[in-house]
Amino acid sequence: MSVFASPSSWIESDALDQCHQVAALDGMIHVAAMPDLHPGKGAPIGAAMSSRVLYPFLVGSDIGCGIAVFPIRIKRPVAERLAARFPDLDRPVDPAGIDTDIPAGYAEQLGTVGRGNHFVELARVHAVHDDAHAARLGLDRNDLVLIVHSGSRGLGERILRAHTEVHGAGPAADVGAYLSAHDEAVRWGSLNRRLMAARVADALGAAAEDPIVDECHNSVTVVDGAYLHRKGAANGDGRDVLVAGTRGTPSFLVAAHAGADANYSVAHGAGRKMSRADALRRGKAKHTVEELRRTPVGSYVVCGDRQLLFEEAPTAYKKIERVIDDLVEFKLATPVVSTHPVVTYKTADKARR
Repeated sequence: MSVFASPSSWIESDALDQCHQVAALDGMIHVAAMPDLHPGKGAPIGAAMSSRVLYPFLVGSDIGCGIAVFPIRIKRPVAERLAARFPDLDRPVDPAGIDTDIPAGYAEQLGTVGRGNHFVELARVHAVHDDAHAARLGLDRNDLVLIVHSGSRGLGERILRAHTEVHGAGPAADVGAYLSAHDEAVRWGSLNRRLMAARVADALGAAAEDPIVDECHNSVTVVDGAYLHRKGAANGDGRDVLVAGTRGTPSFLVAAHAGADANYSVAHGAGRKMSRADALRRGKAKHTVEELRRTPVGSYVVCGDRQLLFEEAPTAYKKIERVIDDLVEFKLATPVVSTHPVVTYKTADKARR
């Protein structure tokens, strides 16, 4: 097992314990823990795990979850006005209006973001760290982008449930069948991110554009003849990856170049440092709802669920800068640009609904 975090980075002991438990599974070859490592339900989040045996629970239920980045062009972007124009991304689109095949025929929840740490964010490029790479992506300082973080919604849950109801945390009995269903969920997640970006662009009076980045961080693939499970870890093998901060801090788009020792993977975000229960309890003692809806960087958070606001407060997460410093220190990635949020959508305001 390898942990790609410096001594100054805070890694919860429960997360390390989970990594050791995974490392002891039959057929496990190597566990690589990212600097955003934190405990998950039965398996660590922020880890890439290579094994001769395929374990669906190491991918989890949100198969195909990932982060996509879309260019967007808006004249005179005023954050408060744009926040009021965001569409209700809790309400699905009519599948009859989709002009492409829907993976697995799963027409429910199309165009919806989901809860937890999922979000859609209008962000501004705050700083360029690698001029040449940013230019290749068509990005410059003050450009606007849409960042979409979501996965396969109920489809992924259905796939994992079908396995666990029979096999629990055991290996896949029919690897081919699982991989086929998994791949459909990955495609569904990518389509869903594109649909949400198009919905937001249309609501904000902008043209829908193709993503410049779209990387999954919950998946299993065959690499070097083994099953590489990624749970909250993005493909770092020569890919561009958006490593998400929090709703009141920067995010970083990085050029990833992780090798075999890191299971060709990089971090996917800041990583939680508090459980949701702790974040709710501490947040209510420290913040008001209005403080969380208007962040220190001047951005707006659209969220009609007060509990979710506290659970997802920036203080519930590790410092994104520390995570990025670790990726650089261990030569896993190079920062290209950093972004600041302008408007972040979590769930629709109840008053609007």
